[in-house]
Amino acid sequence: MSGDALSLDPAELRRRIDTTKAHPARVYDVFLGGKDNYPVDRAAAAAALAANPRGYLDVRHNRDFLRRAVTSLAREDGIRQFLDIGTGLPTAENVHQIAQRIIPDSRVVYVDNDPVVLAHARALLTSGPEGRTDYIDADFRNPAQILEQAAKTLDLDQPVALCLVALLHFMEDEEAYPIVRELVEALPSGSRLVLSHLTEDLNPENIRAVQRTYTERGFTFVLRSAAEVERFFTESALEVVEPGVVPAHRWRGDNAAPVPEQPESSYLATLDDIEKVRYADINDVTDADINVYAAVGKRG
Repeated sequence: MSGDALSLDPAELRRRIDTTKAHPARVYDVFLGGKDNYPVDRAAAAAALAANPRGYLDVRHNRDFLRRAVTSLAREDGIRQFLDIGTGLPTAENVHQIAQRIIPDSRVVYVDNDPVVLAHARALLTSGPEGRTDYIDADFRNPAQILEQAAKTLDLDQPVALCLVALLHFMEDEEAYPIVRELVEALPSGSRLVLSHLTEDLNPENIRAVQRTYTERGFTFVLRSAAEVERFFTESALEVVEPGVVPAHRWRGDNAAPVPEQPESSYLATLDDIEKVRYADINDVTDADINVYAAVGKRG
């Protein structure tokens, strides 16, 4: 289903939403300060934060990497088409808002299979008048369906930036590598792969504690090394652009991450730790805080 998926009956959407199990997109939403999550998701986020009290920096810097990558690809490379798989819940700012500010006629297709994301996907379709956006209700494990639907909005004969941000660590090798390869091989020369991935290379003790909190809740959670992350690029015949596979905050981190507007200190004092995360200044970061690799590759 593409944009017409948004016409689904609200009762049907509610039936598809499982509020008894945490979902990665909704846990991510908790860390970004969103409201589109459930107690089970907030419990998972709180457990992860207890295991790694500065772990919110992984989530927020992962999101800021996406901002910088889209900005760089649009402004410096003229990329005007984006296929964002594992989109997650709408948040500030979404890919089309970043890209269309630079290239107004940019086209963006979002893909996710979580009914909560689908229920809020209209916020992802607020394209500027010159551009286009679409939403596909599909699973990453069905690349043929994604490509077929995406071709209704994107010109797959022209370069596309494929965004797989904080997605692949939820999949085992036997699915992840072949699917990335299939998606990339369908894109033309000049296309890009924007990828981020959790790792235990950098701070193993902290991230392994977080991994336990997720696997206990039934998530597949695969931590990959720099070489294993780079393999997503080399197996798809992609050239990794500078600065290579690096911790997320070090990928062209010239522009400071936006600082959230701060509330009154009296209000802040009433919040629990997971609620305070949305107001944190993530520019206060060191290498010891980050467990996410980020990279961009180019198809020759």
